[in-house]
Amino acid sequence: MGGISIWQLLIILVIVLLLFGAKRLRNVGSDLGAAVKGFKKAVKEEEEAEPEKLETADKVIEGEARVKQEDKS
Repeated sequence: MGGISIWQLLIILVIVLLLFGAKRLRNVGSDLGAAVKGFKKAVKEEEEAEPEKLETADKVIEGEARVKQEDKS
């Protein structure tokens, strides 16, 4: 009733290799690696751009807030 054993994982790996082939799995792996690399790059660029946003967010808009009061019947 436990988790997946190493033998079950090996059987799944063999079935996947038979279905897709080693070349196709290599291509999928490289595509996945490129996607992760692109994601990390985008996150890093966003973190570098964030301080600029904070500098412009220091401006305070002063104003008055009005609360609409409902008539109690």
